[in-house]
Amino acid sequence: MNRLGLILVALSAVPLSALCQAGGLPSLALDPVVQGPERPTGIHAAGDGSGRLFLMSKNGRIEIFDGTALLPQPFLDIDARVNSSGVERGLHGLAFDPDYAVNGFFYVVYTNLASDSIISRFSVTADPDIADPNSETILLEIDQPDQYHNVSQLQFGSDGYLYIGAGDGGFIGDPDNRAQNLGELLGKILRIDVSAAPPYSIPPDNPFVGVPGAQPEIWAYGVRNPWRFSFDRVTGDMYMGDVGQWSWEEVNFQPGDSSGGENYGWRLMEGAHCYNPSTGCEQPDLVMPILEFSHSTGCAVTGGYVYRGERFPRLDGTYYYSDWCSGRVWGARQESGVWVNNELLDTTLAPTTFGENDDGELFLADDDNGTIYRLIDPEPFCDLRMSQPDYSGAETVTMETLRLVNLGGAGAAGRLQLFLVTPGGGIPLLDVGGDGSLVLGPGTDFGTSPIPLFAANAVPAGSYAVACRLSNAGTGATYYFDANPFTVLAD
Repeated sequence: MNRLGLILVALSAVPLSALCQAGGLPSLALDPVVQGPERPTGIHAAGDGSGRLFLMSKNGRIEIFDGTALLPQPFLDIDARVNSSGVERGLHGLAFDPDYAVNGFFYVVYTNLASDSIISRFSVTADPDIADPNSETILLEIDQPDQYHNVSQLQFGSDGYLYIGAGDGGFIGDPDNRAQNLGELLGKILRIDVSAAPPYSIPPDNPFVGVPGAQPEIWAYGVRNPWRFSFDRVTGDMYMGDVGQWSWEEVNFQPGDSSGGENYGWRLMEGAHCYNPSTGCEQPDLVMPILEFSHSTGCAVTGGYVYRGERFPRLDGTYYYSDWCSGRVWGARQESGVWVNNELLDTTLAPTTFGENDDGELFLADDDNGTIYRLIDPEPFCDLRMSQPDYSGAETVTMETLRLVNLGGAGAAGRLQLFLVTPGGGIPLLDVGGDGSLVLGPGTDFGTSPIPLFAANAVPAGSYAVACRLSNAGTGATYYFDANPFTVLAD
């Protein structure tokens, strides 16, 4: 009888419900990565596989962090063209073309010397770390009536179109009601096609194409100051932080299959509360925020991203956002159709922006000193990956790697258990560290070489998984449970 057969005969199945950790949002920590530029406003990846982070600053410079240090020469310096005076003017948006690796195009939004918002395209030079400042092609210029609530964000969607976050232009309370006026570009999320000849074309399925008096660029409306929106790279859902007036900060949501046209309520509403008018503002077409917090907690929301990296599997699917005034960082995600929202950190930072690298890892920038932080899972965990999704015949079911990670500040004595997950439960494969001998010191990040387990034809065809459970050797409390599925095919 083979090894797996002996295990199956000798051991009874373990109920998987006894192995899993309790639910709830995972812990979070910030790991300083690099001292970035002064007044950082953006953290971006080019999508070219280089692993570089492009760090944007309010004063009109974009610098490159290559993974070890900031490069001595900026990628782009247009300081002479940028009005960065006041709180809300400056270089605020950067987006790399989906075909950047081929065409070298990227797009920025900044406040020009006339205090208007400029959306331009630039090109990289033959040196991948240097852009050509003379390659600017202006695509769109939007008059700004005030120094506040400028055009502040660019982001490509999975549809290849460029989305633009345009604030209402200020001043207090959107006095000209621009956010509700479809004849104005301000107070909107815009959507344009930059793949056509400059300046741009209008996507034919934009919701207000052909509507008399409406600007065809409009994708959604009723926003005040959309400071950082992002798309979930798995679902295409949009999350948008919208800075409030006197009382409420909000996060809005647009599903990935939306056809656009949402009205997020400003200035009728601030968050989920009437603003102007102060009562009786409700309308059936208004889209309410999924999250909000009052000014007793903070004063200026900074929208973030959904974590979709592979390094910290426990964080997967959680949306992270923060407040510039209080330094708080929250996590939120849907569980059984309900948004679960927890404050995870109360820091002394002034978070101006989040960013995402090519691998889906997330970063945060501090406005006070320019430091760039990586979002990490500080609790110990195990992470295993199978070598392939399907096995058959005499192929060896193989665990490609098993990682043991503890990036928190304290060491931990862990017990590691591996199980073959079958329809009947978990069959133990490995159990080490129960005596306290498996010590995971601070900063542990260890990965194994491939581990062969058994031949596929040793078990009946069907769905299986290999699971790891990492627990506290003393208390037995589960740190993490991870199951990686695979299929054994019939011969």
